[in-house]
Amino acid sequence: MRNALMHGAYLLGFAIMVMSLGGIQDARASILKIQTVKSDKNITAWLVEDPTVPVISMRFSFQGAGAINDPADKQGLSQILSNTLDEGAGDLGSKEFQAELSDHSISLTFSSSRDDFGGSLKTLTKYQDKAFDLLHLALTKPHFEADALRRMKDANLARIRSNMSDPEWLNARLANAVLFNGHPYAQNSGGTLSSLPKITTKDLQDKFSTQLGRDRLLISVSGNISAEELSRRLDEVFGDLPDISTVRQVENVTPPAQAEVIQHVKEIPQTVIQIAYPGISMKDPDYFAAEIFNYILGGAGFGSRLTETVREQKGLTYGIDSNLSEMDFSSLLSISTSTRTEKVGEVLSLVNAEIDKISQTPISDRELVEAKSYLIGSVPLGLTSTDRIAGMMMGFQIYGLPANYLDIREAGLNKVTQQDVLRVAQRLLDKRHKTTVLTGAKQEIGPVRYVENIPDIQ
Repeated sequence: MRNALMHGAYLLGFAIMVMSLGGIQDARASILKIQTVKSDKNITAWLVEDPTVPVISMRFSFQGAGAINDPADKQGLSQILSNTLDEGAGDLGSKEFQAELSDHSISLTFSSSRDDFGGSLKTLTKYQDKAFDLLHLALTKPHFEADALRRMKDANLARIRSNMSDPEWLNARLANAVLFNGHPYAQNSGGTLSSLPKITTKDLQDKFSTQLGRDRLLISVSGNISAEELSRRLDEVFGDLPDISTVRQVENVTPPAQAEVIQHVKEIPQTVIQIAYPGISMKDPDYFAAEIFNYILGGAGFGSRLTETVREQKGLTYGIDSNLSEMDFSSLLSISTSTRTEKVGEVLSLVNAEIDKISQTPISDRELVEAKSYLIGSVPLGLTSTDRIAGMMMGFQIYGLPANYLDIREAGLNKVTQQDVLRVAQRLLDKRHKTTVLTGAKQEIGPVRYVENIPDIQ
């Protein structure tokens, strides 16, 4: 989830002017004007003000309060909390609370990722009093009604049972278990068939009261609201939250150092494939070269080397892509695809050939120019709504990036050379650290470790 905030168009190179209530900090002409707003209670938010739209969009996140905190026997606790916070609060029962949202065209959602817990609010400006009041109630006086808890647990159990027949979901679960074995990231953030029934109202109350504190709060806002008005609203909505919160202390984790092929055998006509390597941090000096490398290898979709070879030339898959992803305590480079079971060996050979090519021979002048042009030039696609602008700003804050990161990124991408891309490809595509995870029928493809029962489902 967090990767989507930072991927593709959300990271493209617009110039940004950073402003504060005290004045302009950057005099460059720009399309976006990010203001840093601070309330009387020292709550901070990033704001892009737009008086031309009748809408306000807000994103908020509690860093480190996500599913990594879920006890092993109560996996899915953060998921259930996100499902129940808007199911009644204050004097409003579940139905009444939902009716207030619907009657005033207010969108209020909560969500949990591996690392963070947060939510989003979108309202028409004329209903902002009601919207901010409902958000405040949800964050301070939630009911956690027994009926709502039962309904949400039942819905999530049904989701898991449905997913158990989805080979892509199964393969993702297996990859998660293998890559992060022994780490909280290996757990199922959506819960298991045995853990969800154990979650109680007290579990929700405990997580809610101890982990959602102002010391972990990040906020971004876009739309028709002034800095002065937002400053007041920040205290109204978030001012009653605890000053200090407590979350689990977690160590960094690097995927297994030993190359391995792991398979969950399932008699289906298609085999799902994921190849993973240790990734690269967005704060790493090589990250901009890694973006270009990834775009050329498989991140571009049509036009990428993997798509051109495996899909267009050979017709062996409907889709194949590569992706750079980052979490608070790890990062990955992954390649994902699926193919007819009898073609698994051929697809793996073709992927390996492209990996060897990009890590042994410099990319062409044309590839470098086209990658830079797209990664820098398609930014308007990511800034077409208040939702997207608020999401982009939240992504920057989550990853600890400055408000002028798009300027920094554009300059960084422009400096990347063919030799930089080659060096980064060699760094990332280390065969000693390559993990291949398959779900499908058995094939003769060399040494394979078979896994019958995928962890953290039952």
